[in-house]
Amino acid sequence: MSSKFLLPFVIYHLISTVGLTIHPIDNLCLNGQISMDASDIETASLDFGGMTKTKPLAVSYPTSADDIVSLVKAAYNSPQGFMVSARGHGHSINGQAQIANGVVIEMSGGSKGNKLRKDKQNLALPQISMHGNSSYVDVWGGELWIDVLDWTLQYGLAPKSWTDYLYLSVGGTLSNAGISGQAFNYGPQISNVHELDVVTGKGELITCSKNKNSELFHGVLGGLGQFGIITRARIALEQAPNKVRWIRVLYNNFSTFTKDQEYLISLHGKPTSERFDYVEGFVIVDEGLVNNWRSSFFSPKNPVKISSLNTTGGVLYCLEITKNYDESTANTIDQEVEALLKKLDFIPSSVFTTDLPYVDFLDRVHKAELKLRSKGLWDVPHPWLNLFVPKSRIADFDKGVFKGILGNKTSGPILIYPMNKNKWDSQNSVVTPDEDVFYLVALLRSALDSGEETQTLQYLRNQNRQILKFCDESGIKFKQYLPHYKSQKEWKGHFGDKWELFLKRKLQFDPKHILATGQHIFQPSFKSFRSSW
Repeated sequence: MSSKFLLPFVIYHLISTVGLTIHPIDNLCLNGQISMDASDIETASLDFGGMTKTKPLAVSYPTSADDIVSLVKAAYNSPQGFMVSARGHGHSINGQAQIANGVVIEMSGGSKGNKLRKDKQNLALPQISMHGNSSYVDVWGGELWIDVLDWTLQYGLAPKSWTDYLYLSVGGTLSNAGISGQAFNYGPQISNVHELDVVTGKGELITCSKNKNSELFHGVLGGLGQFGIITRARIALEQAPNKVRWIRVLYNNFSTFTKDQEYLISLHGKPTSERFDYVEGFVIVDEGLVNNWRSSFFSPKNPVKISSLNTTGGVLYCLEITKNYDESTANTIDQEVEALLKKLDFIPSSVFTTDLPYVDFLDRVHKAELKLRSKGLWDVPHPWLNLFVPKSRIADFDKGVFKGILGNKTSGPILIYPMNKNKWDSQNSVVTPDEDVFYLVALLRSALDSGEETQTLQYLRNQNRQILKFCDESGIKFKQYLPHYKSQKEWKGHFGDKWELFLKRKLQFDPKHILATGQHIFQPSFKSFRSSW
């Protein structure tokens, strides 16, 4: 066994009797692998945001749910105490999965964690079950969605609701919500879960669903990791299409753009032949962005110029829609798309269309990632800001932010698309604006060392603060998605009427505040760590 892994068999009472200082993890006698190797510590101290770094005491590579139970139970029963944080693919932005004075659990674990689990054979491959017209798959909480897709496609099936990027862990997205252009129809990923296995902050492994241990089930979904660690999720599936018709059209008028988006998501109850399967959009305030990453449709030989399209305030809006099909519907796809497009009021000359395999569409962002990696533009700070903005105030947001604060530089894509609130379960922990329709506005910027002030981390973070200040001063009752706050007062404001329920669930399932302290919602209750918090 490699010396980098510790399977400590230190006798706590023997060391303590000779007066040596006891580290809170020194007396762990656990299954699985606990590493204090410098490279493992370094990896666990970072995330995709690249703005926060917090080194844990150790890193755990669990081989089963039982390993997580043992670790959390040890933390809960420890006289001195230590914290535990589950880390999926490390795609958090503000250090939410990082932890000081504790152990990071590498749920996805990369090749190391996968090998350990394979060697132990404690975690079976995903299991698919079919019951009449419904089907589902049971998966490990650290599984990446791309791997879930690859597995289910072998059976001609796929999850119903997605995120735009598939190299995220199942437990990670379910702890937030999990959204993409399918959410108007199926709701977020947390609305498509039948059952969970969860290790609570007491070290209890509990199976929960809407009908069994429902308080834990609803608490964990969108619960930011505060009530338990998801070790298994039962995900709803549907028949997977073979192909996708992917369409982008441009608008130079914001109200026309949002009117069409809202019309399209109102069709969610219609037969598949009478609606699109995916509705998103993005904002273009920088001519360079028209022809790069999110806009690969446009030919480099014939670039689109914002100035040539009679924009208001120098801003364009792109509607992005898809229609799924297979061999049985291939002969009607043209007519169905044409009928839907006739009801929209986009710039007539701006229709860009492509057809591609379903899996290639779902995995489209990864292809962009590979391009950015090749240019050294992926592992940079990402000061992202994701907001849910109520429909009634989205025009004010456009005027104040898209046509105001942002100027004509964005340093990354800006997504905008509406969702139907009735597709979200109000019993889950996640909070959304109190309107029937609300918009995701995602400013997915990258900080670059290019010599341009508008691309620096400081500039972009200041701009994010200006946007939040503008919303507050304008009375726009937004909610942060992937929220980040530093004080409990701010968190109370975020959860609003749900705060008391959130607090009640915390006291029930993680009374010592062991879990996910990187969210900065609750202080750990161990006295020995209060001084360093």
